[in-house]
Amino acid sequence: MNDPSLTHKDRQQMIPRAYAEMEGSRLAPDLRGYVLFIEVPYGTEVVVEVAGLPKYQSKEGNRDQVGPHGFHIHEYGNCEGGYEEEPFPNTALHWNPDKQPHGNHAGDFPVLFSNHGYARMSFYTDRFNVEDIIGKSIAIHENPDDYRSQPSGNSGKKIGCGEIKVYQNY
Repeated sequence: MNDPSLTHKDRQQMIPRAYAEMEGSRLAPDLRGYVLFIEVPYGTEVVVEVAGLPKYQSKEGNRDQVGPHGFHIHEYGNCEGGYEEEPFPNTALHWNPDKQPHGNHAGDFPVLFSNHGYARMSFYTDRFNVEDIIGKSIAIHENPDDYRSQPSGNSGKKIGCGEIKVYQNY
């Protein structure tokens, strides 16, 4: 990448990137957004922007808390199918390539805090490179992740999903 004959645009196109377009389940039909993965030195920057998140609800009786929202990479990039009781069932479990306990999976991310249905954040991880996650999915869950319960942090139903694909910057 230090070739002096390359233009800035050429260098930018060489940086590995991936993205996922988020779609909502029946539990959050207005949820839309994107997640961008950019390879940086020693790891990956993750940028997320979503709108249409459900309004926060505290735990009451048998009803679970809604928000902040669990946010994870899942094993399979299949966001099709499902029903209200189990949205996006074909994503499988959280992505955990090095068999760590929950809270330390490579696919465990910080929770998303909704601001009147909108969330935006970015963070860095050294747990994977962009090429490692192509073909996986990213999911937003109804409940906050407790980062302890095995295998998936008791984060509830999936309310949003997107397949992680190569980002072509032309």
